[in-house]
Amino acid sequence: MAGTDFSRTMGGHQHHGFGQTSQALFARMHLDLTLTLLILLLAGCGLMILYSGSGQDMTMVKRQAIHFGIGLSVMTFVAQLPPRFYRTIAPWAYAVGVIALLGVLVMGVGAKGAQRWLALPGLPRFQPSELVKLALPLTVAWYMSMHPVPPKFTVLLKALIIIGIPTVLILKQPDLGTSILICASGVLVLFFAGMSWALILSGAAAVAACAPAMWFFVMRDYQKQRVLTFLNPESDPLGSGWNIIQSKTAIGSGGIEGKGYLLGTQSQLEFLPESHTDFIIAVLAEEMGLIGVLGLLTIYTLIIMRCLYLSTRCETLFGRLLSGSIAVTFFIYVFVNIGMVSGILPVVGVPLPLVSYGGTSVVSLLTAFGVLMSMATHRQK
Repeated sequence: MAGTDFSRTMGGHQHHGFGQTSQALFARMHLDLTLTLLILLLAGCGLMILYSGSGQDMTMVKRQAIHFGIGLSVMTFVAQLPPRFYRTIAPWAYAVGVIALLGVLVMGVGAKGAQRWLALPGLPRFQPSELVKLALPLTVAWYMSMHPVPPKFTVLLKALIIIGIPTVLILKQPDLGTSILICASGVLVLFFAGMSWALILSGAAAVAACAPAMWFFVMRDYQKQRVLTFLNPESDPLGSGWNIIQSKTAIGSGGIEGKGYLLGTQSQLEFLPESHTDFIIAVLAEEMGLIGVLGLLTIYTLIIMRCLYLSTRCETLFGRLLSGSIAVTFFIYVFVNIGMVSGILPVVGVPLPLVSYGGTSVVSLLTAFGVLMSMATHRQK
């Protein structure tokens, strides 16, 4: 008995020591162990779902794994840089992003009716809006941290101009989904800075009042069609309503336990469009059922909660504003994609974070997580 107790005690000490060693190692690297493990878990689940959603295309899965490798390397690198570095580069990153967006309008590369990519000599093709996803909240947090909180109306007005310029440029590409998400990432910084509820409600009322004018003068025909399809997808079941009808069919047919991995009919028989990108959650719902979807949502929830916790550990206002915006923007990405696929929101072409196929999206999201870890782990001396 004594020997057994001694071995249990030693095993407990060894396990505890290993945990402490891991925490200390990650702390020296300015990485958060818990958040990193959750990201790796989500990446693993994403690759498994992608294998099914891509029609068991192992080449696509390998490319996505390479994207994750690059993204994790960038995340580790940017986490080493102190918060003061990001304060310094914020306005410059914003300027580069706006110039790149202007370049897209002038000489951008088109795909599927939209002009969103920039191909410069000697550089790989990239999407400037992905750069702005981080540069905009970075710049708004930098600007707001230079003024007392809660902010005055004039400060808010200037911040809204900072937010509005890239939002309009992305809307011109056209890319309604990304423009809404980027605008939200900037407005969230203002919310965390203490913007009054009166201004928030007034802004919402102003947007509602402008909705008819936006419908007639701003929105493109395909955007109007998406709204009409959202309201009544059965009006054009073989055309614009096909995507949402097939995704809802896949989700409903999965039931609670699902049909089994790689046994989904909607995705494997290619009824479900974009099954490896925007509609990949429908693949999971059909094959793993409600249980699989709840499991994935649990991982997302833990990541968001950990990010919010880390934002409270930031020592500076700049760090807290930026980290809070990154955390809640990540939640909005998840909410919009799942709402879009399940039919409670219009289809706007937003991928499921770190699960849908796409290298630029993966690297930009992991870069944002690296910046968040930098804000939370660096201590002022």
